[in-house]
Amino acid sequence: MRVVQRIPATIRNFKAKPLDTQQKRRVAGYARVSTDHDDQVTSYEAQVDYYTNYIKGRDDWEFVGIYTDEGISATNTRHRDGFKRMVKDALDGKIDLIVTKSVSRFARNTVDSLTTVRKLKDKGIEIYFEKENIWTLDAKGELLITIMSSLAQEESRSISENVTWGHRKRFADGKVSVGFSHFLGYDRGPDGNLVVNREQAKTVKLIYRLFLDGYTFHSITKELMARGLETPTGKKKWYQGTVKSILTNEKYKGDALLQKRFTVNFLTKETKANEGEVPQYYVENNHEAIISPQVFDWVQEEIKQRHEGKKRYSGVSIFSSKVKCGQCGSWYGAKVWHSTDKYRRTIYRCNDKFKHHCKTPHLTEEEIKDIFVKAVNQLISNKEVALGNVTLLKEQLTDTATLEKERDRLSTDLELMADKVQQLIAENARVAQNQDDYERNYNELVGRYENEKKKYDETCEAIQYRKRRSRQMDSFIEELRSQKLIKGFDARLWGSLVDFITVYSKEDIRVTFKDGTKIKV
Repeated sequence: MRVVQRIPATIRNFKAKPLDTQQKRRVAGYARVSTDHDDQVTSYEAQVDYYTNYIKGRDDWEFVGIYTDEGISATNTRHRDGFKRMVKDALDGKIDLIVTKSVSRFARNTVDSLTTVRKLKDKGIEIYFEKENIWTLDAKGELLITIMSSLAQEESRSISENVTWGHRKRFADGKVSVGFSHFLGYDRGPDGNLVVNREQAKTVKLIYRLFLDGYTFHSITKELMARGLETPTGKKKWYQGTVKSILTNEKYKGDALLQKRFTVNFLTKETKANEGEVPQYYVENNHEAIISPQVFDWVQEEIKQRHEGKKRYSGVSIFSSKVKCGQCGSWYGAKVWHSTDKYRRTIYRCNDKFKHHCKTPHLTEEEIKDIFVKAVNQLISNKEVALGNVTLLKEQLTDTATLEKERDRLSTDLELMADKVQQLIAENARVAQNQDDYERNYNELVGRYENEKKKYDETCEAIQYRKRRSRQMDSFIEELRSQKLIKGFDARLWGSLVDFITVYSKEDIRVTFKDGTKIKV
């Protein structure tokens, strides 16, 4: 027969204090606002003041302090230093109770919220959410926390979607948003748009000029540091990536490409480069340019040519990227002869001379300068004919009307196909269907979309190319119209007029100008 024996509870013997003595709970407050707007700063200060007085006003509570996070999002806890410090102090036995305004102030991420609550609960540490009147050590506390955290997370998602929609609406309206603290050459104007910073603009212009003079990204960084010029972040140390980003940023010519990056996850705030996942918007003539469109275009072409040619340039000479071998097509590079004696001189020859056994001759700097002077004077002597030819060529080669119609048609088709893909996916999620048929239809639609997208990209590139050519020709016409015969080498004219020189032999050297005109010297 089973016997159950009751064992009485043991009464603890408190000698120092009476049994009914109430021990004070060590209490901390937590305050957070998610933005740095003026009204939110006021809210932040009010929270701190309120909870300080609220905790100190209780005789049974001992005030530990107020932990704060200002200008921090609640959707995750990775960067909330005040929050993390509070949790650590609580786990270290310094806090018995945490008082905060609401679940949404604590965390809008359900997982983060429950994880923290349970971690503290295991140590006997309670959280009081004043707005919802939830005590986490209460039996119903966790259920209520789960419900309220889920609602807060959904609210955060909704806010994120509204903010994203607002950003994209502003983008579609052509309203530009830039991180001005890290943007060299511009400040925020009264209307929020870009305003030229004249002092910083000098550095930007210098970078572009050095590049067109033949400097590499690396050599530009050395030159900038040697001059003691500051980076966009105010540092003295320059990097090649920073120089390249300045040389390729369309904002320096007065335009703006919007939504280069977008937020992937509203909880983690993870962003990525926009590779076509969401629309982009290009705004022309948005603000005052630091670099003329013509110069910007020349730089982009030069970057592309250097990348494709690889051996096209090797130093800081204005000639290093301008002379081509007529036999193998490689670019001429600088070579130093008699580097250690009084006969030292620099010559230019084909970089692949020995690889392809090229017979093309080398050229000295003086010979290149002389070739340039002769070619320019030939061009100027027949100025009227050249201007007429260029003007006619410009009309024929730079018209974009037909291409723009095709671009708009393709854009409409792409939007329709994208909608069809989304409809197909949604239908497959709602209604059971043959997955082989679904996959076949899906792949067909995606394949058509990708083909049309390729045509769209090619059309856009063709439009941009024609616009660049138009600007180049305008600049060339303007330069040629005002130019008289020259007596000696002019570095400015060299950079603005000449595309490259092709060497076939000593007797056959041809200069190709930026408008496409070729002159044999």
